[in-house]
Amino acid sequence: MSNVFDSNKPIFLQVRELIEDQIVNDQLKEGDQAPSTNQLVSFYKINHATVSKGINQLVEEGILYKKRGIGMFVAEGAKQTLMGQRKEAFVANYVQGLVQEANKLGITQVEIIRLIKNTKGREV
Repeated sequence: MSNVFDSNKPIFLQVRELIEDQIVNDQLKEGDQAPSTNQLVSFYKINHATVSKGINQLVEEGILYKKRGIGMFVAEGAKQTLMGQRKEAFVANYVQGLVQEANKLGITQVEIIRLIKNTKGREV
């Protein structure tokens, strides 16, 4: 197994996220051919079934589609779908907790916005 992967997360999810990131970052655009299962297996030295599981999830969700005998391709609307999913996850994983903690501490919305704007290395 390659050192690229995080041992705290299933590798099939990391393979999936790798492809998702390429779509979100415009490295893969609608209609582009995604890396093949064999390419990913060879490059990352991981099990074929593991790669297939991550890829198949993306196919099931309509992010990728198969052209029989040719390969996997990025589906129309894939980036928008992924961006929507990631925004929802961002709210659930970060914003809700931030708002709850701010409420406990008596921090107002205005103060939260000011704190976010003053955070170094962050454009808002």
